[in-house]
Amino acid sequence: MPDGSDALLARTVSSINEVDPAVWNALANPHGAPFNPFVAHEFLAALEASKSVAHEAGWAPLHLLLEERGEIVAAAPLYAKGHSQGEYVFDHHWADAYARAGGRYYPKLVCAAPFTPVPGPRLLAKDAAAKRNLASALRQMTAQLGASSLHVNFISKQEQDTLAEAGFLARIGEQYHWFNRDYKSFDDFLDQLSSRKRKTIRRERRGALADGLVIRRLLGAEITPRHWDAMWQFYQDTGARKWGHPYLTRSFFDLIAEHMPEQLLFIVAERDGAPVAGALNFIGGDTLYGRYWGCSEDAPFLHFEICYYQAIDFAIERGLARVEAGAQGEHKIARGYEPVATYSAHWIEDSSFRDAIARYLQAERDQTGQGIEALKQFTPFKKNGDAIR
Repeated sequence: MPDGSDALLARTVSSINEVDPAVWNALANPHGAPFNPFVAHEFLAALEASKSVAHEAGWAPLHLLLEERGEIVAAAPLYAKGHSQGEYVFDHHWADAYARAGGRYYPKLVCAAPFTPVPGPRLLAKDAAAKRNLASALRQMTAQLGASSLHVNFISKQEQDTLAEAGFLARIGEQYHWFNRDYKSFDDFLDQLSSRKRKTIRRERRGALADGLVIRRLLGAEITPRHWDAMWQFYQDTGARKWGHPYLTRSFFDLIAEHMPEQLLFIVAERDGAPVAGALNFIGGDTLYGRYWGCSEDAPFLHFEICYYQAIDFAIERGLARVEAGAQGEHKIARGYEPVATYSAHWIEDSSFRDAIARYLQAERDQTGQGIEALKQFTPFKKNGDAIR
């Protein structure tokens, strides 16, 4: 038992539906905290019900619950993995090194929102003590299940510190987020950029619509079945080009439309009323999350307009604190998105291999941190002297 307490019981369930949605959601999105849609019961249940997440897909649900006298006081979205696809915190070279040394890397455990490189809570707990106990339980579960390792991806720095206290190894990555500095309009945001960058963005926005396209923003029930059919085709095309095959099934989109419409924003480009490009976003408590994009025809700057500029516009109108537009993409910097660190934590069961990974991660953290600081010099915001040009 975590902390040696006889009152605590750690157990796993093979489906999120074995947990009362109200109980899970109270831990995942407690009152007063900004709502994160990707740890909500509805999102995780849609992944399972649609078979996007399943043993056959290499993502076997194994959610960890920590109970105290029959009450669930902590939980973690946990999966047994037979591969390293769909995680966005890459450990393929770790798996290769362990196999070459004669070890068996798979199965491993992953604590994450599947296919979702979005920072958010993973140690879902009623208080700090329960969170620490959950961190210990995750480590113990790795040994109990005979897994090589456990990876807790896209967490806060605070959760990374909690896991480090339990012996997990710290890793950092980078993403690009847009921050709302109390802008009143898109032009207000542009006024903070250097003259050259401001003109470039205005030119790109004009160019995206120069070919007769119309951009619409649809919320929740405004997204009709024909829009979902179009979004599915867009997602299929993008997924096939980026990953080899799409992770999500068609029914996943129907399920989120039914069970969490308030969190959905579809930005679509239409020609003569027909969708030709679109991006599906999730609306959080203080953040707009850009998730899936695709198109049936290409047009200059259309990707920038739909995925970045329209998202900024919407965030300003809604008073949201930031926009997170997904993993990777240094080109986002020129559009006003800033480099930030992302955090993960890793438990490696084999002590010798763990020591080797620890040394690697120390060097990687230094390199990634330096890279983020260097990239900050290339943001488009006004530098000294720009205002008087």
